[in-house]
Amino acid sequence: MKSRLLLSLFLILTLSNCVGVSSKGLFGTGVSVAFDPRSVGTQIDDSIMQKNLSARIILLDKSYFLSVKSKVLDGRIFLTGKVDDPEEKLKLTKLAWETEGVRSVRNDIKIKDKFNLQESAKDLLITSQLRTALVLNKSIKATNYQIDTYQKKVYIYGIAMNADEKELVINEAREILDVRDVIASIILVENLRIQKN
Repeated sequence: MKSRLLLSLFLILTLSNCVGVSSKGLFGTGVSVAFDPRSVGTQIDDSIMQKNLSARIILLDKSYFLSVKSKVLDGRIFLTGKVDDPEEKLKLTKLAWETEGVRSVRNDIKIKDKFNLQESAKDLLITSQLRTALVLNKSIKATNYQIDTYQKKVYIYGIAMNADEKELVINEAREILDVRDVIASIILVENLRIQKN
């Protein structure tokens, strides 16, 4: 009980420090405020939802700290990672829906298979190649995207400035050798609830 209280206190103190700009952007959302098409208010709301959800996920099970990732964009929650059984996946979906202010939840969490070093290395290589391709393509704002790869399936989350940019990102992913599938959850700026002026 005491360790759980200490963990809760540590998480609250750690996750509530949202000051400054880091490589992940203001509030740790993965998108720099200067390039993010969301309003500052929406960015703050998303950041609060993200921190709240992350803390509750870790309180549910400490092992989720490394195995489950969440991303919040415009009130939409995206979950990725790996869990041991389908019941855990359902619990995490329920937890995400219980987050105040949530508009939708997309759960791309997979059930764990036996660890395969070769496959994990290939997934890491695919992610790195796509990240590099996005950075080098001047028509794409690479900072607006998060990429996860699992069993050669690429999951892309982010905000595209327009439909052309969205297509460019998806096509860049499809061109990478050994990619089996591309699952894109890319929101267009025009579809955001509140846009930056």
